[in-house]
Amino acid sequence: MKYYLLFLILLSGSLKMNAQMIYPESRKENVVDNYHGTKVADPYRWLEDDNSEETKSWVKQQNLLTFGYLEKIPFRQKIRNRLEEIWNFPKYSSPSKEGSYYYFFKNDGLQNQSVLYRQKGLNGESDVFIDPNTLSKEGIAALGSLNFSHRSKYCAYTVNKAGSDWSEGFVMDVESKKLLNDKIEWIKFSGLSWKGDEGFFYSRYPKPDESAALSGQNQFHKVYYHKIGTPQEDDVLVFEDKDNPLQYHFAFVTEDQQYLILNKSKGTSGSEILAKKISDGLNAPFKLIFKGFEFDANVFYSEGDILFVQTNKSAPNFKVVGIPFSNPEESNWKTIIPESKEVIESVGSAGGFLFVSYLKDASSMVIQYDLKGGRVRDIQLPGIGTVSGFGAKKEDNELFYSFTSFTQPATIFRFDVPSGKSDLFRRSEVRFNPEEFTTEQVFFTSKDGTKVPMFLSYKKGMIKNGNNPVLLYGYGGFNIPLTPAFSISNLFFMEQGGIYASVNLRGGNEYGETWHKAGMLDKKQNVFDDFIGAAEYLIKENYTKPSKLAIRGGSNGGLLVGACMTQRPELFKVALPAVGVMDMLRFQKFTVGFGWVVEYGSSDNARDFEWLYKYSPLHNLKKGVSYPATLVTTADHDDRVVPAHSFKFAATLQECHQGNNPVLIRIDVDAGHGAGKPTGKVIDEAADIWSFVMYNLGMEFK
Repeated sequence: MKYYLLFLILLSGSLKMNAQMIYPESRKENVVDNYHGTKVADPYRWLEDDNSEETKSWVKQQNLLTFGYLEKIPFRQKIRNRLEEIWNFPKYSSPSKEGSYYYFFKNDGLQNQSVLYRQKGLNGESDVFIDPNTLSKEGIAALGSLNFSHRSKYCAYTVNKAGSDWSEGFVMDVESKKLLNDKIEWIKFSGLSWKGDEGFFYSRYPKPDESAALSGQNQFHKVYYHKIGTPQEDDVLVFEDKDNPLQYHFAFVTEDQQYLILNKSKGTSGSEILAKKISDGLNAPFKLIFKGFEFDANVFYSEGDILFVQTNKSAPNFKVVGIPFSNPEESNWKTIIPESKEVIESVGSAGGFLFVSYLKDASSMVIQYDLKGGRVRDIQLPGIGTVSGFGAKKEDNELFYSFTSFTQPATIFRFDVPSGKSDLFRRSEVRFNPEEFTTEQVFFTSKDGTKVPMFLSYKKGMIKNGNNPVLLYGYGGFNIPLTPAFSISNLFFMEQGGIYASVNLRGGNEYGETWHKAGMLDKKQNVFDDFIGAAEYLIKENYTKPSKLAIRGGSNGGLLVGACMTQRPELFKVALPAVGVMDMLRFQKFTVGFGWVVEYGSSDNARDFEWLYKYSPLHNLKKGVSYPATLVTTADHDDRVVPAHSFKFAATLQECHQGNNPVLIRIDVDAGHGAGKPTGKVIDEAADIWSFVMYNLGMEFK
């Protein structure tokens, strides 16, 4: 009754916005865990049950309060209108050639999902090949993996629904575009890799219990071979490991159809590679190529007996080595491209050459090599930004790559492999003038003296008067670099006079494995210190002040925001933790959370527990503290970082918070961790986030 009366007051408009709010009651229960002698209460454990009626009721009440608050922001609809206006332009992917067709994705502007087209010749007339918008009237079905058979007779693809990581596999005849009867279920974290035109390899988990499909721990990732025209129950089990139920197993066939490569991992870093010859048959034993799991390795090409491998073994910035399949012992490895000052982010092949994408201060640079490691040329890129797409088939003499930056939408170039000439192929026409905006890169000193880079993007003419609204974004983990990328949503904030700051925290791959290791396990606090250091630099250099500073991050970045707002609540005015890992003591117990133990550690280990407990956002909220205005965002179908993390954090935050800043949670329905989210939902969420940010930073819509 108390909550219902509050909602009536909200609707009437008689409650002053940002006054002390009354939040939905979150029941507490007496649940206490003993971690190596330390007792830790978990009163909102019941919110982990996403199927319970009580949890569903709690979600409805929280959304009712949150959307009631957002609806009272006077410029919310204007923000959505502007976002929709600048979102509405054609978006293309780089084309790729399969058989006699070029394939590419296109979104007319506001379509919920991009459509896959094909055409004969670069100037031929295109037709729709797969339109995922027809698979769900709500637009919540998205294409996942997409692979053509060796001679392009068939196309196998997966479909994810409502944002879940679970996917279903289908097969289409390329010429007729007719679906075959083949259907594969319970695929997760897997491509579909073809053996000729006869069948493909894929990975899946056993069928889960229906009640735990979105939250239960996934075990026994197995590799199967599916022969076209046969039912899934007849698929051949190619690899399993009964002794290690929490390992991931991925299999793919090399381009020359000679080898089946099996990549094993215990989590998000560290590899073991096995391989066997396709000609030896499905039941032939695998041979150990690269022993796990201390280092990373990736087979990306093969030529005769040699497997081309990108690895950081004895090379923190990565190198490329040739490993003979016949004698894979390390003494027989040959370095093809040695480690350099710049970290190798990825390696592709095309036309009998290698294309190595490096990171130089978090920006792309690409060098073309021959197969012996001879330097052919440096690829001239349009500027400081991010490129992707340097890969094609061995017989191809062309490839298409995409270039983007904070102020330039994806621009596609056609690259002639023999000559090295790049020609503009397609440019996106966004309804804004990029000449009005600029990006600068700055370096600041973190708490321990480490120099950390940060990109600042804003409208030209910005004055450093200490009064600029700033959105500070970071990730800092899992060896993932933050490189320049265009965002329509961020463009809107810059249009409104805001500064978008993207900081390259330790834990990422901006400076190789050394940078990664400096922000993981017992060094994770360095990541938070870097982020806090970035905020302090922006204030010290007179870009902004705490009352004008918002912080944002998703997934591991949600953990970042949660940790920083609990450690330094006075430093930020607004906090936006999205789909975050908030309970560092129990993350490994849900879906694929066990895969993050190599990055974070585990509370099951007494040593790891000590550092996890010190920074876990859920466990470091303190009663009576005034926290930043907070909008937690999550989704009901997120089976990567289960929504229980955000649920428990929001309930505890609302219990502890003392002050006028609103602390709310927005729970999306029929959505997941982020991938495949329909355009309509993306715009809705962006409008709500910017409304919340601008209102609480004291901005006006321009």
